[in-house]
Amino acid sequence: MDSVRLGDSDLEVSSIILGCMSYGDPARGPHPWSLPEDESRPFIRQALEAGITTFDTANMYSGGSSEEIVGRALADLARREDVIIATKVYFPVEGEPDSGGLSADNIARQIDASLRRLGTDYVDLYQIHRWDPEVPIEETMEALDAVVRSGKARFIGASSMYAWQLAQAQHAADLNGWTPFVSMQDQYNLVQREEEREMHPFCLDEGIGVIPWSPLARGRLTRDWDDLSTSRSETDQVTKSYYGQADASDRAIAAAVGAIAETREVSRAQVALAWVRQQEAVTAPIVGATKPLHLDDAVASLDLVLTDDEIAALTDPYVPRLPEF
Repeated sequence: MDSVRLGDSDLEVSSIILGCMSYGDPARGPHPWSLPEDESRPFIRQALEAGITTFDTANMYSGGSSEEIVGRALADLARREDVIIATKVYFPVEGEPDSGGLSADNIARQIDASLRRLGTDYVDLYQIHRWDPEVPIEETMEALDAVVRSGKARFIGASSMYAWQLAQAQHAADLNGWTPFVSMQDQYNLVQREEEREMHPFCLDEGIGVIPWSPLARGRLTRDWDDLSTSRSETDQVTKSYYGQADASDRAIAAAVGAIAETREVSRAQVALAWVRQQEAVTAPIVGATKPLHLDDAVASLDLVLTDDEIAALTDPYVPRLPEF
């Protein structure tokens, strides 16, 4: 699998990034559908064997156990210098009081906690999971700069905010000689395209790489829109919040994905991922996997190139909506 440069930075990531929110102790945190360690490790192994080198997790996933599982698996299955580890800070870690937010003190504590759980001296990409309205952006950017200068992170990234907020953060870094963000991890898929209005043009102009989360709309684009038969769709409140509406536009887009998949004799996941990958601002999508087929489809999507007519069929039914973070 090819590596791709993340924006204008020197960091190269694999063309598919494995999202690791699904890997964690289901008893530690808000994700009862997460896979325990013995069920998670085969997917990390499969990803490595497929050429995926980049793994994205967060300190709050399953109360920190996602970082532990990912760290142990990568230590056993790969050389540290051959993989890219990304994690995040902002949301509270379940069971750890005062672990949320982007204050300087919390960032300093949380990077050390993440490194302990991951079993590594550094992460390649340290990301703020959301914007913190309670902390001046100057405090956050200075603290992140200190993380990079200490050697605990090579690069920093942002996730899910308004474009003006990202611009403000980059401006603060530029004014003070601090480390800027090199990436934006945002929600982007065929049924949530609001990032095309301001965020993606800004990222293109500023040389910021885009690594979208939920490129399959949490699996809703891999089946008929009204099919809610999976265990995650039944229990994941975030999925219900983002994609729980009965919208004619969403149904039409999902139907178009299905029609193209049938004509091409590929899976719906391959079609939806190919569309995301072909967007100019996108560096690499973040894909979760709880079945071997999920990774097979993600890798196969790299060889699928959609025609202009197919892209039009997928995008014409879209109607504007509020951005969701």
